[in-house]
Amino acid sequence: MQGSDFIGHLPNNPFWSDDGSTIYFNWNPEKAETDSLYSFSLIDKKIVKVSAEERKLALRPLGEDNYSENRTKKIHAKDGDVFIQDLANKSSFQVTNTNSNESNPKFLNDNSTVLFTQDKNLFTLDLNSGSIDQITNFKKGYKKSNVFIKNDQQQFLAEEELELMDFLKRKKEKKENQKKVQESQKSEDKDIFYFGDKDIYNIELNPSQKFVTFQLEERNENNKRTYVPSYVTESGYTKDLPARSNVGRKDSEFELGVYNIENDTTLIFSTENLPGIYNHPEFAKSERSDTEVKQTYISKPKWSKDGNQAIAIIQSSDNKDRWVVLLDCEKGTLKSLDHQHNNAWIGGPGISQWYGYVPNSSWGWLPDNKTVWFQSQDSGWSHIYTLNVESKKKKQLTKGKYEVFNPFISKDKQHWYFTASKENTSERHFYKMPIKGGKPIKITKLEGNNEVKLSPDEKHLLIRHSFSNKPWELFYQKNDPDANAEQITFSLNDDFKKYDWRIPELVDIKSRDGKSIKARLYKPENKGNESPAVVFVHGAGYLQNAHKWWSDYYREYMFHNILVDNGYTVLDIDYRGSAGYGSEWRTDIYRHMGGKDLNDHIDAAKYLVDELNIDPDKIGIYGGSYGGFIVLMALFNSPETFACGAALRSVTDWSHYNHSYTSNRLNIPHLDSIAYRQSSPIYFAKGLEKPLLICHGMIDVNVHYQDVVRLAQRFIELGKEDWELAVYPLEGHSFTEPESWTDEYTRIFKLFEEHLK
Repeated sequence: MQGSDFIGHLPNNPFWSDDGSTIYFNWNPEKAETDSLYSFSLIDKKIVKVSAEERKLALRPLGEDNYSENRTKKIHAKDGDVFIQDLANKSSFQVTNTNSNESNPKFLNDNSTVLFTQDKNLFTLDLNSGSIDQITNFKKGYKKSNVFIKNDQQQFLAEEELELMDFLKRKKEKKENQKKVQESQKSEDKDIFYFGDKDIYNIELNPSQKFVTFQLEERNENNKRTYVPSYVTESGYTKDLPARSNVGRKDSEFELGVYNIENDTTLIFSTENLPGIYNHPEFAKSERSDTEVKQTYISKPKWSKDGNQAIAIIQSSDNKDRWVVLLDCEKGTLKSLDHQHNNAWIGGPGISQWYGYVPNSSWGWLPDNKTVWFQSQDSGWSHIYTLNVESKKKKQLTKGKYEVFNPFISKDKQHWYFTASKENTSERHFYKMPIKGGKPIKITKLEGNNEVKLSPDEKHLLIRHSFSNKPWELFYQKNDPDANAEQITFSLNDDFKKYDWRIPELVDIKSRDGKSIKARLYKPENKGNESPAVVFVHGAGYLQNAHKWWSDYYREYMFHNILVDNGYTVLDIDYRGSAGYGSEWRTDIYRHMGGKDLNDHIDAAKYLVDELNIDPDKIGIYGGSYGGFIVLMALFNSPETFACGAALRSVTDWSHYNHSYTSNRLNIPHLDSIAYRQSSPIYFAKGLEKPLLICHGMIDVNVHYQDVVRLAQRFIELGKEDWELAVYPLEGHSFTEPESWTDEYTRIFKLFEEHLK
């Protein structure tokens, strides 16, 4: 349970130098307090710890706009000022030095001018003359009028006063005439665009330098925030930790605007003509009329290379609709190019399932300036699609029962690169494919998971790789499917390497509705008919764990090896709702969590009995977070299946969980109470018959300790006795201290030893 101190401190956050000769990464082979930056040279093949001086210049690769056209210079913001780095002589100089905060600097087309954001406005800086020009004039607040009228009664009094008092009337007319003269003298100044009490961000100048787009967000201030009490503090006093709001909060309202520089006018884009924009889901119709548009989020636009056209991604706040739209910046209108709808919720790799966020790397323009690309689960799996904005012809480039991750276009614009589970759902490899589609060519060979970053010249692959029983290490390889990968880092401690860590067997379990459940199986060598078994439930819901790479649940993986050493069979399944298996598998839990996903675990227990001759009275279950939730639902609703269970940091009532995650799956509590009642364990607590261990950190700001406190009160009121609650006063959702992990898993092991043997 010591984590990296036992396994070895693994390399992370790797990136290439700008010239592609060096690989940088965070590492800690010295077991220091924190990771340090290391480098590996492709020239001399040596790893060295990076000096403090070199660390200042070893900036991670930025967007293409942050480089000059010939890629000899790189521009970035640091501590609120702008810096330019000369990549040839590896020197850096400061461009701005102000009390304001400069951000998002970019080179404009001629590379002699710098564009940056300051105080919510765009400015340009001429590097030759040093002159600064302000492009936009955005201001928070509202335009002031001579008389601020609040209501009809005040309006009447103001008009009456002007009618009766000539002095006030003359004074008002004089002030208005002076204002007209002042405004005529400032006729060349830019009009002020007041954005009220909203937040403004992502202020972007388009490539042709004709338009500036921006996003507005109006937060709902009435959302009640939750607080988590921390009882053990340095001061000796209880302290409230600020946390999230609960599901059912009112979403922020978003808008996309455009400023026309030539006309000095500002427009806000309207979504009212989008297909499906008035089609509210059944559960929301009591609050939304058929004449009311859906609340939406509009992403930051992406422009074609010639600067003539822009597209954006729009998603509805209920996350059941997603549009790819073409922007008309002259008129402030939107034209739908592609409309995706899912009665449950939109999601999948490269497709945001969170309202107010759109992945920036999974859509854009092809080099022809008339074709856009994006990812969609239109076929049931996340694939790459293209669409011609003129002919509206849509084409699916990748096909099959697999998911595509992180696609991008090569520097020569002739190929795609992407990661995919094309070989099988348990592995991920790096592929190359012609820009117009065709057969993907697999470049990586290492079995397991390969997270790849191409060198700037695209001649080499930087690979972060792991296998089922081999933690993450760094490799590099020529960009050639016939080349072999060479290992860079060797991080594992001797104590970890002394043990023969098992490679779990991957099996398929038939579900009651005929689907195949992927699972990892750990079997003892000399299993008797009386041997016990444990079913592990991974957390997060939308996560994959039945695969061939080093698990995020590595402590649980090592614990499973201990269980097998002690005669247990262990089964770890990717139940309904897990990632990596397409949209139907993802959304099978809609409106009923603890439905099909619980059935999958009951079917897994049946598999243990029917196929592996496990005693049906000797099967336990455990899991954390969503896994803890499933454990509770299993013991409450299927007590005949499992002899005991351990629920860690578990959700007990979904109406008390966060909004983004829960509203997608169960809608809104007061509008769809049935979904919440049939999905929340606290309503089924009466069904507890078998021993239950509950473990929870008291300062968990994700799944609050309040969840298990409320469940404990239900147990007390119901007269339940065979349960215990272990609390961890200084731990959150994911434990940090080895002694806490050790205490928790010792209790789990004792539970199984006592009730399964």
